[in-house]
Amino acid sequence: MLRVRDAMDRDHALPLDVPALARLAHVSPAHFARTFRATFGETPHRYLQRRRVERAMFLLRHTDRGVTDICFEVGFRSPGTFSRTFRDIVGRSPRAFRREGGALAVPTCFAMAWARPASGPSGERPREGEDGRAAPSGK
Repeated sequence: MLRVRDAMDRDHALPLDVPALARLAHVSPAHFARTFRATFGETPHRYLQRRRVERAMFLLRHTDRGVTDICFEVGFRSPGTFSRTFRDIVGRSPRAFRREGGALAVPTCFAMAWARPASGPSGERPREGEDGRAAPSGK
């Protein structure tokens, strides 16, 4: 699984699908999808989307390239899919992210940990004000 995840990190801009990734792991596609999710906490597709969005965030923040160019460079095939996925993961559109972004005046390690798109087990971001912990049961 680590070999496949490394390949996904390295080749995130290439068209990758579950059968091709399963061949790298020498298992069936169904077994690969189940094992990947059990190992890393998200489906292979969601992991690949998140890696692509992380790369897009970097490019939006540090280059002047157009959103459409960045969309295709990171591996999305459609600007609409890119914008929808970016908004689902980051919580705002790519243009809004660029407009509101900029240099952060905090240590890089903290900024990277804070800015990394997070998603729950279902692939959804926590709603504003939720910290991901269970509410007290009142017992």
